[in-house]
Amino acid sequence: MNLGELRPAEGSNAKAWRRGRGHASGNGKTAGRGHKGQGARSGSGGKAGFEGGQMPLYRRLPKRGFTCRNSKEIIGINVHALNVFDNDAVVDVDALMEVGLVSNPRDGVKILGVGELEKKLTVKGCTFSKTAIEKIEAAGGKAEVM
Repeated sequence: MNLGELRPAEGSNAKAWRRGRGHASGNGKTAGRGHKGQGARSGSGGKAGFEGGQMPLYRRLPKRGFTCRNSKEIIGINVHALNVFDNDAVVDVDALMEVGLVSNPRDGVKILGVGELEKKLTVKGCTFSKTAIEKIEAAGGKAEVM
């Protein structure tokens, strides 16, 4: 088979319906718009959400809650997850991404103190909870706050 021999699947290419080309076309005169009325006029697209004067859905539904635009999305990682690294490794955001603990650092990474750390690590480029700093230092590592 060559590129020149390729054809679309049977029935997948319908010809565009040419409107307003006389009675014989089956779609002449009003061209599928009916007689008079808002939809028959040009430019009758109307604005998005307009429901003919009826109260639109987005105004009928109750509004709840509040989203702060200034909030930051911090990714939390527990201390026990750092056991995947080798002893004396330097752990930063890039290293966490390589291992797959973080896919997108968003607004920052915070190390939390859940679980036990069995490796001696130097962790930098993150923020820490107090218990996380204690557990990293208890294992003989360093928590470098940036």
